[in-house]
Amino acid sequence: MMKDVSLDVAALVLLIILVFSCIFRKMTSGVSNRIYLVILLSAIVATVFDIIAVTLDNADSRNDFALYAAHSGYLIAHYLIAPLHLFFVISLTDIWHKLRRNTILQMLIFLPSFVVMIAFILNINNNMLFSVKYGYERETWFPMLYVAAILYVIYDIIYIIRYNKMFDFDDIASITAVLPIYIVAVTVQAFFPNVLVGMFGIAVGLLIISIGVQRPEDYIDSFTQLMKHSAYAHDMKRSYYNGKHVNIIMLNIANFQSIQAMIGFDLAMHILKEVADKIRQINTEWSAGAELYYLDNGRFRLVFDWNEYSKAEDVANVLNRELKNASFNGLDISLEPFIVLARCPEEISEFKMLMSFGADFHKKNYYTGQVIKANEIFNQNQLDIRNNIDTIIEDALANERFQVYYQPIYSLSKDKFVSAEALIRLIDPKHGYISPEALITAAEQNGAIHKIGELVFEKVCQFIASDDFEKLGLEYIEVNLSVAQIMNSDLPDKLFAVMKKYDIAPDRINLEITETAAAYAQRVMTENLEKLTKAGISFSLDDYGTGYSNMKRVIQLPLKIIKLDKSFVDENNNPKMWIFLENTVKMLKDMNMEIVVEGVETREMLNAFSDLKCDFIQGYFFSKPIPETDFVEFISKQNNKAS
Repeated sequence: MMKDVSLDVAALVLLIILVFSCIFRKMTSGVSNRIYLVILLSAIVATVFDIIAVTLDNADSRNDFALYAAHSGYLIAHYLIAPLHLFFVISLTDIWHKLRRNTILQMLIFLPSFVVMIAFILNINNNMLFSVKYGYERETWFPMLYVAAILYVIYDIIYIIRYNKMFDFDDIASITAVLPIYIVAVTVQAFFPNVLVGMFGIAVGLLIISIGVQRPEDYIDSFTQLMKHSAYAHDMKRSYYNGKHVNIIMLNIANFQSIQAMIGFDLAMHILKEVADKIRQINTEWSAGAELYYLDNGRFRLVFDWNEYSKAEDVANVLNRELKNASFNGLDISLEPFIVLARCPEEISEFKMLMSFGADFHKKNYYTGQVIKANEIFNQNQLDIRNNIDTIIEDALANERFQVYYQPIYSLSKDKFVSAEALIRLIDPKHGYISPEALITAAEQNGAIHKIGELVFEKVCQFIASDDFEKLGLEYIEVNLSVAQIMNSDLPDKLFAVMKKYDIAPDRINLEITETAAAYAQRVMTENLEKLTKAGISFSLDDYGTGYSNMKRVIQLPLKIIKLDKSFVDENNNPKMWIFLENTVKMLKDMNMEIVVEGVETREMLNAFSDLKCDFIQGYFFSKPIPETDFVEFISKQNNKAS
């Protein structure tokens, strides 16, 4: 009976289209993509051999060598699709490191293929698998091929069930949809040899995988052609889940946003592409085999196998040197590459910690111009805090762990301490001291800053209402307000309610706003400041000089005190800075504003700012922020000396 090759031809066309689709869609990098391409090529080879074999059979050819070669090529290439499909499924979860350590598992996976290959070798002489002498015939051992293929289907199913949490829903849907198609096609081919549906069924199955699993829009960045943020997050989460050890080069171009603002989006994207090409080139030249990613905003990642640490270190140093010295498209632009080399999970033990740390390490004071080792710039506890800060804040609020510390403020004219700044502090039972920077930043992001602010204000009012405060003879306490609090329309009423509860006079409270907050000109903020000022509460501007001051806005605000930032103190030996300070102090004095100098740590600094006729001094020279009990004792002792 003549066999029709129409379905084989259709399968061949579809498979070739899928190969070109992978190439045009840039789905050629990454283990799973490469295995998928190998499956496509195996399917093409099998289809071509099948067409040749069927054509020879239909022609009743007596060329035994050609017949044997054609049928052998088809059967071998067709069979290899089954184990390759299993390897593709495994690649989606990336547990190769576990397979390398498990000899029994390796034997289970490779044994069916080993037996099949031995059968093909023996078939050359014994024709127990198939024969072609009197036309193509399946022989006694032929069902072995189906048994081996079914074993791999079973392996697929077991593997998907075992690691179901590591697959996306689309992956599971596509892979499981493919299996029945494979089974039906192979079954029909087995019972109806003249119906050449096998390769067409496989081609349809591979098309489903291409649509459902191979999604370049999810994984490939269109500008750099590197894998994107979602792919990096997926792969790293998978590595941590699997216990896979990797080395990661984290490259953040610190000045990328400034470059984009300066030269525009199009040229900035061109520079990004050149950086990506440079990374790709170095990866190839060093035969590093790293997986390459572009996240966003000038952030790149190179992920190496665990045993390639020395190569990763070499690549990191080459990358650092070449990016700092590179010229891009003839533009005189210098990049600021911050490169950190990390062993994971040894140095960064959790996925969330990795993503949190990698996002902004270039904003910290880590940069030395050289490649930095991750273990040189952080400890595990710091990352634990950053990773769990929301939970830490929630727990601290629930269990009343927040404390208010006070830092004394010294009056130069009265030669004694007249006020203090209230500062929030948190000592967590597990993590110890939580830095105010981490605490406030997280509280502003998750909305807890309102509860924390209310807590601080209430504790300050309790203190002001106490007999201890009355005995100290202090004039007022400064309380910080965040931007989020200032923008809350209920702020004045809440503050007034607490003050009324403790019978606090308005002149005993001074509210601090930062220079950043002062830059806002929203109606709610303006109305809040006006209500509080009319009630008799004074305001200070904190961190003056750290931002881009809108002097008109500063003049319009109802400010009583300006607090010079510590950065002025740190550079007081700079002649230009001193000229600036002298003129700034004079200007503020002419506007009838009082001046607090923050960060004073030495007698020399104290004398210098005293000569400038500043009003108040705050800093470690007198005292660091201390708990309420210690503060009462300190002020009592120091002010008694002064009197």
